[in-house]
Amino acid sequence: MTSVPPPAHRDLAWAVRQAARRVGEQSPTVRGSDWRQAIVQTVNTDGTVTTVDGIVARRMHTYLAPAAGDVIVVTVSSAGDWLAAGRMASGDGTWTPFTLAGTWTPNANYYTPAYRLNGDGTASLCGLASMSGALTANMVVATLPAAARPAKSVRVTVQVAIGFFGVMTIAPTGEITLNDYNPTPPSTGGKYVQFDTFSRYRLV
Repeated sequence: MTSVPPPAHRDLAWAVRQAARRVGEQSPTVRGSDWRQAIVQTVNTDGTVTTVDGIVARRMHTYLAPAAGDVIVVTVSSAGDWLAAGRMASGDGTWTPFTLAGTWTPNANYYTPAYRLNGDGTASLCGLASMSGALTANMVVATLPAAARPAKSVRVTVQVAIGFFGVMTIAPTGEITLNDYNPTPPSTGGKYVQFDTFSRYRLV
């Protein structure tokens, strides 16, 4: 006849098994490496971030421009070392058209002028617009929304007409301007603004 342990013994055995399971779930030395999502609370100066639940994880070199509130992937080794692999994607990654200023219009032979946030502290522009007439100094060709504005001005050299060049600048206000023409373009004929030259620029 098989003896049945008293209820108190069964309860104790169950409690021990549950405690062991919880320890195994929480200890990377038992369960091995793992990954999950976390939210950044603090960006530290030593290359680590601290999450809202107290994990200190070292950033991968690809995790650029970390910020409090980022939803990131953290991974832990079997030795208990945490890494911040990078920021989770937000939005659908599509290009968002922006409004052109004055008489500038999208050129149908190229992509429609648009911006995209890359999720790594940078943004990109695409497309080409054109107009016919004179280019003025600091001519505003478009204004970007707040999300796509750099913290400091960024500028690139562009061709503004066949054989004529200038500088396109994105200001922290979001204004995109043309300036510094060399040589001075004629007052008539087609003019162009090449947004593709800002294939990637820093936001912060």
